[in-house]
Amino acid sequence: MVQEEIRRHNAGTLLRHVHLRGPLSRAELGERMGLNRSTIRALTAELGRVGLIGEESPGDTGRAGRPSLVVRPASDRCYVLAFDVAVDRLVAARVGLGGAILDRREAVRPRAGPDLHDVVAVLARFGRQLHRAAPSGARCVGVGASYCGMIRPGDGMVRYGPDLGWVDQAFGDELGSRLGLGLPVAVGNEAHLGAQAEQQRGAGVGLDDLIYLHGDVGVGGGIIVGGRLLGGDGGYGCELGHMVVNPYDGRPCGCGSYGCLEAEVGERALLDAAGRPAELFGRDAVRSVADDADRGDPAAREALRRVGDWLGIGVANLINLFNPGMVVFGGMLCDLYPGAAAQVRARIARHVLPVARETVRLRTAALGDDATLVGAAELGFAALLDDPLTVLTRQVPSRVVVPSSVPSVPGVQPGRRA
Repeated sequence: MVQEEIRRHNAGTLLRHVHLRGPLSRAELGERMGLNRSTIRALTAELGRVGLIGEESPGDTGRAGRPSLVVRPASDRCYVLAFDVAVDRLVAARVGLGGAILDRREAVRPRAGPDLHDVVAVLARFGRQLHRAAPSGARCVGVGASYCGMIRPGDGMVRYGPDLGWVDQAFGDELGSRLGLGLPVAVGNEAHLGAQAEQQRGAGVGLDDLIYLHGDVGVGGGIIVGGRLLGGDGGYGCELGHMVVNPYDGRPCGCGSYGCLEAEVGERALLDAAGRPAELFGRDAVRSVADDADRGDPAAREALRRVGDWLGIGVANLINLFNPGMVVFGGMLCDLYPGAAAQVRARIARHVLPVARETVRLRTAALGDDATLVGAAELGFAALLDDPLTVLTRQVPSRVVVPSSVPSVPGVQPGRRA
């Protein structure tokens, strides 16, 4: 039994290496895992038999002797479905082992209040399309979803989604049922998943301590400490957007408080500071302020300066608390940070302890708007990477079981981006 557990653990570790780092030679895998060549050979043979990896001869290495075979993830044979639910958009993707986004669908999400039924209907339709479009013989091994709210660990329940009023919505169960794949849907908070994606595949590769700030209508956050996500007692930790930065005359926040970070740097704060009318909102409106500031527009530049100052206070507090190696700005903050960087850095210089600011780096998300989608995909792959040999023995339906009634969704504008 012990030897069997070791074998399964080693198989998962090897698969995780090639999934996250791409093609690696047998020799490199042996060095990384501390295993001899015969053990690596046995593991790659077993993972190859179940269709998770492939092996090929390397090109001309310029070295004498027989070259070590290169092990690559079988992206075309093994995939997950990943979903990303933001305030303004819905995204679905088929993501191959190794992290490649192979196919995707997108739709606008109207800001229309609690909309669980509509969101699930759109995502399930996209998911079935992606599943049917997969190559013959390819296998879906998991489903992961990112949602812009507080998620109960384990069952995908959205306990609180403030921007559109979701409270105790069974998102994971509803989506899994409507997909009809016989697979559970693992759900995570968008900023938590974005933090993990940037640490595993983005700007923070190789760092064990990282803070990710995600801007949408509000601001969310994820904190990686010692290589692990900081989740809190109930899994609702890292609500960085509700750190109070302006307690005396702060703007009202959707959470009921005043002067929260997201109230001072979120979408509405920026657009109001730039003098934009209330009927303008969304990512395009935010980008227009950033673009106008680049062109020298005084109101837009002042708006970025004001928002950047509050953002800098929040970031300074976080650096003093957690001493991260990097702070990554994602979502809407990718658009804002370049024009607000001077204010953020000035606050860091003024308020952060010298020893904590010596090495910290500030970066925009290397994965861009796909950080949360990539994080959702990794959530879908988690069970496979923990124990690939067990997961692959489970029976997964070869066809989609479509519910008897799949209603159309008025007001939703579907689209596709290759």
